Amino acid sequence: MPKTQLNVRVDEATAETARQRASQRGISVNRYIEELVRQDEGENGKAFVEAAADFMKRYEEVFAEEFGTRDGKDIRDGRDIRGEGAR
Repeated sequence: MPKTQLNVRVDEATAETARQRASQRGISVNRYIEELVRQDEGENGKAFVEAAADFMKRYEEVFAEEFGTRDGKDIRDGRDIRGEGAR
């Protein structure tokens, strides 16, 4: 994958911490920062999926009342309601 140069300004204490942490891991500061960004991206994605699942669980009844069915079955109890005039 091609690399893009990104210049950032941080205070000296932050820069020194980044250098130390990278050195402890035996990697460059560039690699250390790249790994931090990837880790953050993964955590955000996981948090989003967990929040979406929680939202759907909390509001399942509201969705069932509003939309009624999924694949011809009542969302609330799984009954096959095809032909019952459900939306």
